[in-house]
Amino acid sequence: MAKILDRVNSPADLKKLKLRHLSKLSDELRELIINTVSQTGGHLAPNLGVVELTIALHYVFDSPKDKIVWDVGHQAYAHKLLTGRKDKFHTLRQYGGIAGFPKRSESPHDIVDVGHSSTSISAALGLVVAQDMLKKEGKVVVVIGDGSMTAGLAFEGLNNAGHLKKDLIVILNDNEMSISPNVGALSSFLSRKLTGPVARRLKRELESFVSHLPGGEHLVQAIRKSEDAIKCLLTPGMLFEAFGFRYVGPIPGHNIEILINTLKNVKDLEGPTLVHVLTQKGKGYPPAEEEPERFHGLGPFDVKTGKPTVSKPSPPSYTSVFSKTMVRLGKEEPRLVAITAAMPSGTGLKAFSEKFPERFFDVGIAEQHAVTFAAGLALGGLIPVCAIYSTFLQRAFDQIIHDVALTDLHVVFAIDRGGIVGEDGPTHQGQFDLSYLRLIPNMTVMAPKDENELQHMLYTAIKCKGPVAVRYPRGAGVGVSLDWELKELPIGKAEIMREGADVLLLAIGNTVYPALEAADILAEEGISAAVVNARFVKPLDEDLITELSLRCGKVVTIEENTLIGGFGAAVLELFSRRGLRIPVKMIGLPDIFVEHGAPAILREKYGLTPEKIAEKVSFWLEHEVKTPEIKVLKA
Repeated sequence: MAKILDRVNSPADLKKLKLRHLSKLSDELRELIINTVSQTGGHLAPNLGVVELTIALHYVFDSPKDKIVWDVGHQAYAHKLLTGRKDKFHTLRQYGGIAGFPKRSESPHDIVDVGHSSTSISAALGLVVAQDMLKKEGKVVVVIGDGSMTAGLAFEGLNNAGHLKKDLIVILNDNEMSISPNVGALSSFLSRKLTGPVARRLKRELESFVSHLPGGEHLVQAIRKSEDAIKCLLTPGMLFEAFGFRYVGPIPGHNIEILINTLKNVKDLEGPTLVHVLTQKGKGYPPAEEEPERFHGLGPFDVKTGKPTVSKPSPPSYTSVFSKTMVRLGKEEPRLVAITAAMPSGTGLKAFSEKFPERFFDVGIAEQHAVTFAAGLALGGLIPVCAIYSTFLQRAFDQIIHDVALTDLHVVFAIDRGGIVGEDGPTHQGQFDLSYLRLIPNMTVMAPKDENELQHMLYTAIKCKGPVAVRYPRGAGVGVSLDWELKELPIGKAEIMREGADVLLLAIGNTVYPALEAADILAEEGISAAVVNARFVKPLDEDLITELSLRCGKVVTIEENTLIGGFGAAVLELFSRRGLRIPVKMIGLPDIFVEHGAPAILREKYGLTPEKIAEKVSFWLEHEVKTPEIKVLKA
């Protein structure tokens, strides 16, 4: 039997369908999303929750003339399927395939490259203002939700939009707020009636008539207040009305007919409007409905059971080692508290939250607040650990400087997903943290070579003074045994992993073991390479690095971080301060945003595998370092 989805390759095709066909289309979209994500991994539950909403948006609005801006973007799979990427959907999040988030280079229907939350309203408001100034036609619609309204940036955008009074439509996809079905249905009915063309015309005519009567201005205000009173009594719209938005809703987010009728009414309204849509995260797939948090973002799984696809046993992940170490440290240190920005499971703090609920704080998607809140906790005598992914900690850069480092407060930053993250792509790669943390005064920055060293670094971070960051990668550890007794590492001291005479390989974090393997390969070529686990990006072990560099005469730095301002740059700065003229080769990530793809593929591409490291070092020693002109350029 032919599928309706087979006939839809663009929003124009969608508009040709009868309303009665759209429910079946939503089922087909869900089936394709579930089957694809079960193979590729990705964000399942949030995408299943917005299928009907996505259909309604493209049915009513004329994309890309009308611009649909997705917040975060992990709700845009159905959008991709309806905008010409159906045949490529099997390549989702795969190297060379379509991205897991909106991407402008993929389609004119993707308006903003996005992957971080709560940016949509501000960006969309800018689009509206630009269209007005340039006399361009088209509506701008924002889809925000799934926790994104907890961030301050969203409210900054709302505040400015309400002030400017531009024609901006914000769809609040609410899959968490508890509102009873009866109230939701009544509110939906009221909102559709109050925004319908007949109601709007009658309201305008009534206001025009009474305004000419004695005391008419007061009567007009009374009419408007009566409508507002009804809506505020029955709906949570008072907050958004205070921001200057017309509030519509809440409406049921899985009823396509109601969605379409409401959006048609809202499309012609003037000024900022917020439509409150109630959806169910994971809708249509029972395992995701029952465990929406687990199915928010996941790897491949079995569609029938919802269980992860069985894979070979692997060492414990860095995140799980962090989790267990935090619980252990929490028992030993009563002043230890933990903070996360809406990711208790992802960061590994769920176990800590269950063991010490009074010492755990989930602040929502609000990294800036998380860091300044941690500063306040430190000022009060506690030892806060901020567990935040590398890519999301970028959002709190000023708070790290102004609120933590400037006062030299003892706040520990546990930075998960440092380096190459993989399939989530450029918005999520942790490729900048060594650079943006190293430049901050008072900051100590360390990165473990393996999961055992991670637990010692966490222990060290709890014991030392001032702001300290521990940066570790995504995924499984190396597979080393874990010491039972935790030890405090001397701050700024590196570790010699292998002696050598021809070249010194200075590695940091998860590049240490690849450097050791590269040294084995080089040894087969007759090249004797020393290997050092730097441990600390700041402060560097200056004396050891200087001594070994002078002894070997040639240095290669290796890091899974951008080369600009990173670990290698720190070594060059050391040599400059000490007046050392030593050839240096830096291996790391180039000055680009690293694309999406499996980490193994990306490390191969950017020369971070043992074989590629050895190849680069060998070529450099044979062809480049001996040429004075190249030597000057490298310096």
